[in-house]
Amino acid sequence: MTATDTDLGPLVGRTFDAIIFDMDGTLVNSLPAVTRSWVTWAIHYGITEEQFNEYHGVPSGAIIAELIPEAQRDEAKRYIDDLELADVADVEPLPGAVAALESLQESQRAIATSCHRDLMDARIVASGIPRPDTTVTIDDVERGKPHPDPFLLAADRLGLDPKRCLVVEDATAGLIGARRAGCATLAVVTTTPREKVAAEADAVVDNLSGVRFVQVEGGVQVEPA
Repeated sequence: MTATDTDLGPLVGRTFDAIIFDMDGTLVNSLPAVTRSWVTWAIHYGITEEQFNEYHGVPSGAIIAELIPEAQRDEAKRYIDDLELADVADVEPLPGAVAALESLQESQRAIATSCHRDLMDARIVASGIPRPDTTVTIDDVERGKPHPDPFLLAADRLGLDPKRCLVVEDATAGLIGARRAGCATLAVVTTTPREKVAAEADAVVDNLSGVRFVQVEGGVQVEPA
């Protein structure tokens, strides 16, 4: 699918109060750094690649709770946090991310990420993307994605009804959480196969360069770029 034949389906003509973006895989390409960190971590704890298959977009604490014995979980969490914070040198914006953020007013944009706040800050600085005033990290919620809590809190911090917000995500866990929050969903195909995100999203594009956010009376609409 190209930008010229992007099909936004039920999103066409809808006016949203705000756009809530996931960060990793949606706004920034941190995949090489994430992969390096988690491979190092997995080798240390004897975790196989197959054991990670269903955890993309899930907070690190939830992954560790599934894969690591309870007595080692605190240590394992500190280790992955240290690895990820130390490895941000090649984190960069994904296509269309900067333009998307710059097209929105502060009251119309937010980030809801599974990162801890210090890691979010490090990746925003490393990538150089504009930083929304409204951000939600795993530190801010009791339950992360695929629960709706991050998106509900982002909408609340913006002072908006989540049903009038559009969430942009690259992972099925995030899309499921957004849908549970009542948000509309737009998936980008940057880290997850199209068929998987298409099953959970209202519309799918290759990346944010395929769309533009347009100011209209009463809010923002999404159109093919």
